[in-house]
Amino acid sequence: MSLPPPSTIIRGRTWVWPDDVNTDIIIPFRFKARTNDPVEMAKYAMYGFDPEFYKKVKPGDLFVAGRNFGGGSSREQAPVAIKYSGIAAVVAESFARIFYRNSFAIGLPALEVPGITKQVKQFDEIVVNLQDWSVTTKDSRAYHALKVPEFLRGLMREGGLVEYYKRHKSFPWENLEASASAPTSRP
Repeated sequence: MSLPPPSTIIRGRTWVWPDDVNTDIIIPFRFKARTNDPVEMAKYAMYGFDPEFYKKVKPGDLFVAGRNFGGGSSREQAPVAIKYSGIAAVVAESFARIFYRNSFAIGLPALEVPGITKQVKQFDEIVVNLQDWSVTTKDSRAYHALKVPEFLRGLMREGGLVEYYKRHKSFPWENLEASASAPTSRP
């Protein structure tokens, strides 16, 4: 089962999380090992903070988090559980690198905006713009996320690696590799 790719403009209610939220808080290991079904994993999203989170979250809600969001396990279950719980995007002051990369790979928007937790409170409505890579808070102030290559943003907008490949039947780097290994003629 795959979810549709994210919209370019996402308006949603925020769930604000502290610094250093690790993958065992996002989805404890005992649940990671139980299933590969993303819908089932979503029932355990944020279980380390609130075992009833999955009953409270609404489709289109957003995460705003402090520094080092997603540290810990390198497996994709943490961003998968978040995405399938209905969370439309994660905005954090910084991410653990593997979590950040996994988010793009599965099509979960992840925007790094230093200082964002000082601008947003629990259940504020904010706007995430995936075209210009910005976040607008309830007081109409816009904050730009740290830049990422356009290919990664496009990959995420299409729903991740699998959805990108289904649509294009190749990845851009395959063309680069082919042209780099092709013999060149010399005059």
